[in-house]
Amino acid sequence: MAPYHIRKYQERDRPRVLDLFSKGMEEHAPTTFCHVLKLPRTLALLLGVPLALFLASGSWLLVFVASLALLTALRFFSKYPWVQFKVLCLRSDLSDITKSYLGEPGSCFWVAEAAGQVVGMVGVLPAADCPLRREQLQLFHLCVASECRGQGVAKALLRTVLQFARDQGYSQVVLHTTMLQRSAVALYQRMGFQKTGQFFPSLNWRLFAIPSCVFVYPLPSAQASQAQGQAGGP
Repeated sequence: MAPYHIRKYQERDRPRVLDLFSKGMEEHAPTTFCHVLKLPRTLALLLGVPLALFLASGSWLLVFVASLALLTALRFFSKYPWVQFKVLCLRSDLSDITKSYLGEPGSCFWVAEAAGQVVGMVGVLPAADCPLRREQLQLFHLCVASECRGQGVAKALLRTVLQFARDQGYSQVVLHTTMLQRSAVALYQRMGFQKTGQFFPSLNWRLFAIPSCVFVYPLPSAQASQAQGQAGGP
């Protein structure tokens, strides 16, 4: 891969950024399908329906067709949570990236560029559910083109986020991801992020048994302040 550099997003990057995001969402469907196949209720469905049909009809052909139809339906519906999430993002923060991420201090959106091509991206906003706007910085849409992974691009984007958070006076960087995104989770943990909880963003994610995990990176300045407070306590 050609040498890359990190820079702020520009409007001319929009087509490539949206393409990267869309392809990244599509990549999660096969992993989700494998996850769904291992769920007890899915196994019960795949065994129970064909067995009931065989007992009712005695036809192995009908059992085969029913099993194939169930697998096809499960594969199709495994895409649904990611399609729904993609549509939600395209209608909200990604509908106008400049306005969403570059319109106010304390937020930003970067791209990684190599040979004139955008190969990675990440955005940050003040955490919406944090009472103090400069307490937590939330990371969104870390994504790297599949052909450029393993080259340190994602790590460089993360380091850019962490340095920005320090410069802006944030005490924590927070992000949400799923445990199905194993390579991303491994990267976050290597970089020092700690899992602090999990939740289901909607009923669809609960049905697929895919919780959203919360990872937090406490910045050194915040850790030092907490240590000083404990040392000076009663």
